[in-house]
Amino acid sequence: MSEKNREGKRAARDRLAQEREQQKARDKRRRALIVVSAVVGVLGLAAIAGVIAANAGGDKKDASGPVVPPAGASGKDSLAIPVGKDSAKSTLTIWEDFRCPACASFETQYSPTIHELTEKGQLKVEYHLATIIDGNMGGTGSVNAANAAACAQDAGKFTPYHDVLYKNQPPETDDAFGKDARLLELAKEVDGLDSAEFKSCVEDGKHVSWVNKSNDAFRDGKFTGTPTVLLDGKNIFADQKNPLTPEKLKKQVEEAAK
Repeated sequence: MSEKNREGKRAARDRLAQEREQQKARDKRRRALIVVSAVVGVLGLAAIAGVIAANAGGDKKDASGPVVPPAGASGKDSLAIPVGKDSAKSTLTIWEDFRCPACASFETQYSPTIHELTEKGQLKVEYHLATIIDGNMGGTGSVNAANAAACAQDAGKFTPYHDVLYKNQPPETDDAFGKDARLLELAKEVDGLDSAEFKSCVEDGKHVSWVNKSNDAFRDGKFTGTPTVLLDGKNIFADQKNPLTPEKLKKQVEEAAK
């Protein structure tokens, strides 16, 4: 490997780590804001609500309906969207938020390797969807995009739509994914997804309650941020002393498949 390639990969890892640390800082500031709000009382809460309202502009869904898992959902409470063969020796668990910049960076770096390993039957991936950016920044883009991704799973198009969402991720402060029109527009980039059934699923918020339950599980899991990546239950993405790379992931999965 040339020195230029090594420097490029090292820079990409550093950028991804920096984005995760920035998100942790935002989560910390949000928790501090909640504490301050409790102290200052009603006026403080009203001010915070005004900030959130200013950032929000998406299509709000009814979250009081029944929990409807998407087709093929698996795991505890059917909160995982599985990709790959059940016979795979390795399982990668990924917690993501479609508005999360660090998640988009992770996907840019790792999705080619992940797709290669799943297509070979060596890796099974379980995607779990979180909505922490909606909580941090206001808006509905995280939950609406996750609902749309679950609708794509119903149509057997989760992986390509998942990838399209990340390739077209708006800036973190832009709640573009909160608009159904944008999510439906992006569905046209996936062969066979642009249908009346998908449109109805997105606009009706069919899986919103399921998405909220998934986010509750993320919170209850006490994870430090998104993306959280576990290989066979071990958090391999947060190890800063031995940082994960696509090459290391591929090597571990291929060795387990022997």
